[in-house]
Amino acid sequence: MRVMVAMSGGVDSSVAAAMMVEEGHDVIGATLKLWQGPNGEAPTAGCCTVSDSEDARRVAAQLDIPYYVLDYTEDFMSGVVDRFIGDYFTGLTPNPCVECNRTVKFSRFLDQAAEFGCDVLVTGHYARTRQDESGWHLLEGVDGTKDQSYVLYMLGQSELERVRFPVGEQTKIETRRYADRLGLRTAAKPDSQDICFVGDGNYRDFLRSQSSEATRPGPIVDTAGEQVGSHDGVIDFTIGQRKGLGVALGEPRYVIGIDHPTATITLGRKADLATAGFSVEQATWVAGSAPPEGRFDVKVRYKSSPEPGLVSPIPGGAVVTFEEPQGAIAPGQAAVFYRAGEVIGGGTIVAS
Repeated sequence: MRVMVAMSGGVDSSVAAAMMVEEGHDVIGATLKLWQGPNGEAPTAGCCTVSDSEDARRVAAQLDIPYYVLDYTEDFMSGVVDRFIGDYFTGLTPNPCVECNRTVKFSRFLDQAAEFGCDVLVTGHYARTRQDESGWHLLEGVDGTKDQSYVLYMLGQSELERVRFPVGEQTKIETRRYADRLGLRTAAKPDSQDICFVGDGNYRDFLRSQSSEATRPGPIVDTAGEQVGSHDGVIDFTIGQRKGLGVALGEPRYVIGIDHPTATITLGRKADLATAGFSVEQATWVAGSAPPEGRFDVKVRYKSSPEPGLVSPIPGGAVVTFEEPQGAIAPGQAAVFYRAGEVIGGGTIVAS
């Protein structure tokens, strides 16, 4: 096959490219330029720094494959950054990696791979695909500690037919051993944990730099509606947060509500976080259509453990009812539905 490999400059995508070369495919490497500063400068942290691009270029040279840097800064700004800012300013807790995969990597970039005459797009995600008589399936990666299927739930049949995740068939340790065997410069490179467009600071500093809306003050109230403090912006809070609340009430309190119109933060006890379920919108289903109502394992954050629940699809979304009440359900996050390690679909949490 002719293969386009998304090379971020990390060990996972480097090994993905090497595996494709060793399998005998016609391989092209490409790095996505997703974010730049006000003067066109590259980010200093995250997944698309100048040093990352240089690492990707050197690995491509070592593998003797063509290498390109593709500029998607406009797509990334409109589809990911602007939404991230807007969601936080309305009291939501977005996941920019999900939106990046949805609007750039597996849409715009996938089309670009086709323009290069490539049969498939290969990435370094820890996930797996399978095909049988019923179509394509998206599965968790072999390494449960590194599984990234959660951020890929929006992939459907047309995308899965054209993507491959070779490192998802092995553990992270095996990936590093593979890179070390080939002498790749990324073999021991640490994983990036930063949001690329935030840089060296934190996302709240970034949001403050974008708009005065981020510093609109408001009250902090308890469950009885009594004001117990004040704050300098709803961006400083997320559902389930316990630390950094700016008030001392003698016992632990958690953020249980964020009301954007009034900029009101509501605090309660841990038990007040418990919810029987929630609804999602923008639901997508890997099979291409919604499954019948049924019981699935539901994951509400990237690092959270899945919990059993009843998923009832509705037009454009779904309603989830947990078997046991769960806490810290944050609107704006993705809810992903699994069955026996297979991704069935998911959507954006809008209400609990």
